[in-house]
Amino acid sequence: MKRRDSDNFLQRATVRSRQDGDIVIGPLRMANKAVPERLTPYKTMSALRNRGKQVVMTSFDSGLLSKPRAPSRTSTRDYLFQHARLPEALLLVGGTVIALLVFPYVSAWLLTGWLGLLLGLLLARHVLVNAYQRSPADARRKALWMRLLLAGNLCSGLALAMVHLLLVPIDSFALQAPAYAITTGISLCIAVVYASHYSVFLAFALPAWLPATLYLLFQNDPSSPYWALMGITVFGCLLLAVAFINRASRAVNRSRLRNEALLQRLEQARLQAEQLNSRLAAEVGQRREAEQQLRHNHDQLEQRVRQRTAELERASQALSASKAQLELALDASELGLWDWNLQTDQVFHSHLEAIFGLPSDSVISMRDDLNPRIHPDDFALVRHTLIAHMKGRTSTYRIEYRVRHADGHWVWIEDTGRAVEWNAQGRVLRMTGTRRDISVLHARQEADRLAATVFNTTAEGIFVLDTQLQILTVNQAFCRITGFSSEQVAGHPLSAIFSDPDYLRALQGAVSQLQAQDSWQDELQAPHHDGHHYPQWLQLRAVRNSEGRLAQVVGFFLDLTDRMQTEEQLRQLANYDSLTRLANRSLFTRRLQDAVQRAGQRQQTLAILHLNLDRFKLINETLGHELADQLLAETGTRLLNSLPQAHTLARLAADEFVIMLEQPASTEQLSALARHLLHELHCPLQMGGQELMITASIGISLYPLPAADAGLLMTQASLAMQHAKRQGGNTFAFFSEAMQARSLERLQLENQLRRALQEDQLVVHFQPRLRLSDQRLCAAEALVRWQHPQQGLLLPGVFIDIAEQTGMIISLGEQVLQQACRLASAWQQQGLEGVGVSVNLSVQQLRQSGFADQVAACLNRSGLPASLLELELTESMLMEQLPAIASNINALKAMGVRLAVDDFGTGYSSLAYLKRFPIDTLKIDRAFVAELQHGEEDRAIVRAIILMAQSLKLEVVAEGVEHAGQLELLRQFGCDEIQGFLYSRAIPVEQLVELQGCPAF
Repeated sequence: MKRRDSDNFLQRATVRSRQDGDIVIGPLRMANKAVPERLTPYKTMSALRNRGKQVVMTSFDSGLLSKPRAPSRTSTRDYLFQHARLPEALLLVGGTVIALLVFPYVSAWLLTGWLGLLLGLLLARHVLVNAYQRSPADARRKALWMRLLLAGNLCSGLALAMVHLLLVPIDSFALQAPAYAITTGISLCIAVVYASHYSVFLAFALPAWLPATLYLLFQNDPSSPYWALMGITVFGCLLLAVAFINRASRAVNRSRLRNEALLQRLEQARLQAEQLNSRLAAEVGQRREAEQQLRHNHDQLEQRVRQRTAELERASQALSASKAQLELALDASELGLWDWNLQTDQVFHSHLEAIFGLPSDSVISMRDDLNPRIHPDDFALVRHTLIAHMKGRTSTYRIEYRVRHADGHWVWIEDTGRAVEWNAQGRVLRMTGTRRDISVLHARQEADRLAATVFNTTAEGIFVLDTQLQILTVNQAFCRITGFSSEQVAGHPLSAIFSDPDYLRALQGAVSQLQAQDSWQDELQAPHHDGHHYPQWLQLRAVRNSEGRLAQVVGFFLDLTDRMQTEEQLRQLANYDSLTRLANRSLFTRRLQDAVQRAGQRQQTLAILHLNLDRFKLINETLGHELADQLLAETGTRLLNSLPQAHTLARLAADEFVIMLEQPASTEQLSALARHLLHELHCPLQMGGQELMITASIGISLYPLPAADAGLLMTQASLAMQHAKRQGGNTFAFFSEAMQARSLERLQLENQLRRALQEDQLVVHFQPRLRLSDQRLCAAEALVRWQHPQQGLLLPGVFIDIAEQTGMIISLGEQVLQQACRLASAWQQQGLEGVGVSVNLSVQQLRQSGFADQVAACLNRSGLPASLLELELTESMLMEQLPAIASNINALKAMGVRLAVDDFGTGYSSLAYLKRFPIDTLKIDRAFVAELQHGEEDRAIVRAIILMAQSLKLEVVAEGVEHAGQLELLRQFGCDEIQGFLYSRAIPVEQLVELQGCPAF
């Protein structure tokens, strides 16, 4: 072997062994020097000694000499798992594009589920790859990994097949074409990834293409079979492409086997190297001849060394002195010196305990001991700054960051250094620098920044003065409030900025007081830059020097304009009604208390007029709250314009107003005022495109008689107003003792009625109706009676109004309906078969949305046929334009319940509702029947009603028939039925059964 060949061979063997880890020969390097072909042992060892080299022959793997190694399945599997995330990511991206294409044509739930499946497959693949990569090499050889990978590819292929099976409409070429292009592109990319392993590719390709291709092949539309043929073509091409790539991959593996064969030959070369080493050992003997010469040279060298050592000792002493001085300087500056060897990662660091709280010998490695202490938020910045310096972008490395102290808290340090040693390629090998703890400095800087931020962002205006009243600095709020810019005021005295002498005198006096006290505050009228004045709350604080003398004055002030306006608005809201701008209940109560006190002290009279609008609730429900509020505002305006300014007008609530008059002249004056107010309110007004005429009821009470205090005065006025309202409204009434007694009696009766409803004290009597054609009982009207425990049987006139006003009419009507249906069902078995029952309804019942259902339930419980129940309505009910009323009427009629109009002719008699609603019966009011014998007009009205009813095929019932002459006239007019005392009064159900067999008259 030639010298150059042997040298190069040894170098290549060394490099190869270090890369593969199979053979180690070395370190045997001659610094690229040629090795003689035949070296004596002496020359060889001398050469090795001079270069500080040593020949080391380590053991090697004998298996290399036996046979070539098979291709590594683990490496192929590692490749598959390394790129296994890419196919799922491609599927999700392509799936998102396809979802956007087919979104208008496919169910959102289906698209969401499909995209969720793709996302789930991506997450599952991510978890699988991470688990594989974290597992040891032995665990990676298990077959379970490939099974999971194949199962994932199978699911991914089925998910891709869903594009043509479920998502893309068959009849849409515009969607089929891009969908086919996207799925083909995805399949092509996945084929490239999985080409090295044919079975993995087939696990994806077969479910992705075969189901969709077969599905399209057997469709009846003209384009699907062609898409299927294209799918077969694409699938075939993919198989061929993958086969070729797989074949190439296998060729690469075979090349790898050849490389391993080369390693075997390298092993043989190693054996030759051993032979060379043996020859080198033979030449070692020659080294002994040179040793004698070396000893002579050694003696001379020792003498020179002693001389050099003495010189080095002197230099070392000087260096030690310099080092001591440097350490003293570093201690004084609290700097920690560090020296970092980047090749070994060793670091020297002084002042470790002062900066990090660590023992001096506890830090050896920069990466292991110091880097973990850097704050996570600062680590990226430190790394970026360090890399920038290593790449030569900065001349020095300097940064401030946080490190964790040994006791757990974070310390701010300043790190400064620079690179001091590089290799031939320009790579940094060594860095030195200093570190110091700047936590106190950083905290002070943060405090300064915070103070500056607070100073400039606070809502209070702040300024700083010297003792000569010259402004040193101002904040932004000062400029915003005063209108002056900071450039206009900074460095100028107050007298040059503010021209108001009163404001300047106040400030000068305040500063004078601060000589003896630390603070001063007051409310001033401060001038603005534009000339107007604004209310200002000013506080001054003294800043003293070390001798206690006043050095500066800090002023804080607020603009009180907004606060005063807010306080005024709050006072307005607390004392006045926001809708009418009149005094509210709170302000009126205080004024009334003061007026009563004055009237008591001066022995004067006082009057209260309590006014309430009539039928306001109906207006509010029919026209809406907005128009009702406009009506209330207009009412307040009319009342205010109709009263002298000396009177107090207030709105207590909703539609209630109250007027207070001090020293009224007489009751006649009060009556005249009440009539005037009613007249003003009654004037028509246009609102919401409609003309409204409103009326009111007024109650009047006087102090000191009969009311003795403010509370009683208001109560009596309210009672008088309620009395006026019961009289029909649009009138006034003075309070009297009888009103209070009636009010108390009414309250007691109301409470007793509530108990009566709970204890079933209400009973139902029936007034029979006679059919004139055959003189037989045909129906009976249910009339409620109250069996009072003390007062006996009470008629409806005593308690019906109370029930309607308190809302108890709904419960009362429900009980009457239940009793009437139950008793009518019972008398069907007692000889009154076919005799129906009629029940009066309240408008509040008919307004209930589920009233028809209540009637149906009542009929079901009692067993009474719906055709035998007749419900009596008033004309006013039918005139209400409420959907609930019309719905209930139609539902009742659909059940078969008969409907009658009670008291026909006394209300809003209109043929319109007779046409609109399915009415069965008209009941002529007793007011027309009573004068039937004597009044020609009444006879004409009754005859007209009967003729109209007959023409509309309605039955007619005449109420209040008490005389035979009335009966005869009604029979002549063609009336169908009569009801009244002539035939029978209202009687209990037992007497009604007995009445069936008795003669009519």
